[in-house]
Amino acid sequence: MSFTAQILTLYPEMFPGPLGYSLAGRALAEGRWFCDPIHIRDFATDRHRTVDDTPAGGGAGMVLRVDILAKAVDHALEKRPDLPVVAMTPRGAPVTQGRVRSLAVGPGATILCGRFEGFDERIFEGRPVEQLSMGDIILSGGEMGALMLLDACVRLLPGVMGAASSGDEESFERGLLEYPHYTRPAEWEGRTIPQVLRSGDHAKIAAWRKRRAEDDTRLRRPDLWERHIGVRDQSPSGAQREDKD
Repeated sequence: MSFTAQILTLYPEMFPGPLGYSLAGRALAEGRWFCDPIHIRDFATDRHRTVDDTPAGGGAGMVLRVDILAKAVDHALEKRPDLPVVAMTPRGAPVTQGRVRSLAVGPGATILCGRFEGFDERIFEGRPVEQLSMGDIILSGGEMGALMLLDACVRLLPGVMGAASSGDEESFERGLLEYPHYTRPAEWEGRTIPQVLRSGDHAKIAAWRKRRAEDDTRLRRPDLWERHIGVRDQSPSGAQREDKD
């Protein structure tokens, strides 16, 4: 069965959006994945299709009502009980490439997109909804985060990228940033492609790429570097290796 994305949103017209183009768009046309936006307002019960209310305890903005959200989630689960339900929220766990890969190998996902001040917290207590964040930023709503998450998943589906190994050495796949890339012309404004990349010596090229990936990660993303060396220095049993003089 193809990867299916059910998106619970107040703006179903945003989907597939940019995912209708390039690799994801071609894969959508070929039936490698399906996009099924579901309008949250369809589960409102009043004539104004109200989905939000003022925050308990006071404060600015509006909060999405738990009773409406629960009906939308229940509908999605009834349609596809095999899909995990995730909510895009800055309060969620940061998305990692590992989590993306685990979603991509599954049947798909139901993605709940927030708006206004966010969700009534009880939706996470009363329904099996995983909270995910695309980073330490605030967006106008969860739709942009959902598009990012789906793009990251769809490109990993079988047959979407040109070669099966296309994503193997990309940033985060091995706990490091990717090494820098170059192509013709060999010289541009006095800047040349590193000689090792023109040497034809594959062992030296591999060593250079590994060193640059490590150096760039250590300098640009010390948080990633710390995690990388922590994993590298663990034995198969999980115990830390002891340095031996």
